[in-house]
Amino acid sequence: MPSEDATLALARLSRAADRPVSVTPDAQARARLADELGIDGLRKLRLEGRLIPTGKRDWRLEAVLGATVVQPCVVTAAPVTTRIDEPLTRRYLAEMPEPEGDEVEMPEDDSAEPLPDTLDLLAVLTEALALALPPYPRAEGAELRAAVFAPPGVAPMTDEDAKPLAGLAALRDRLGGTGQSDDDSGEGA
Repeated sequence: MPSEDATLALARLSRAADRPVSVTPDAQARARLADELGIDGLRKLRLEGRLIPTGKRDWRLEAVLGATVVQPCVVTAAPVTTRIDEPLTRRYLAEMPEPEGDEVEMPEDDSAEPLPDTLDLLAVLTEALALALPPYPRAEGAELRAAVFAPPGVAPMTDEDAKPLAGLAALRDRLGGTGQSDDDSGEGA
């Protein structure tokens, strides 16, 4: 279980001072979350910080996500353990400007969100963890090597062959050309 209630009714909170927040899921909750995120395990997980009243109705969450995650190596599938210590800031605004038009650009400040009735700290923790996970974890010393596939009797295509002008160079070499035309040889008529 979390170390405190992970759901806060923001309208009921006192705005007189900052409110400390701390969420530490138990082993069962960590296992469910690891399964949901498609990772091998979560050894430690904690969101700790403070909820700060700003303006008349807005709130700002300043916290640190701490986690020890186990993921499979993208090369060998061996378990890779990574420590994550990620600061996070979320601003919950009562008067969130609505995007206008058919196409909407991402705002520069991606920490602003509409003010919810209740703040689910476990959902904030889950989102922050999903964003902080290493996308391509590698075990120490693991290297990607080129895989070469071709039917028997056919030369496999390499990265060099796939370059845009590689085909022209091969054609020139087969025709025995030197890259100069007859007119460039310097011999006059």
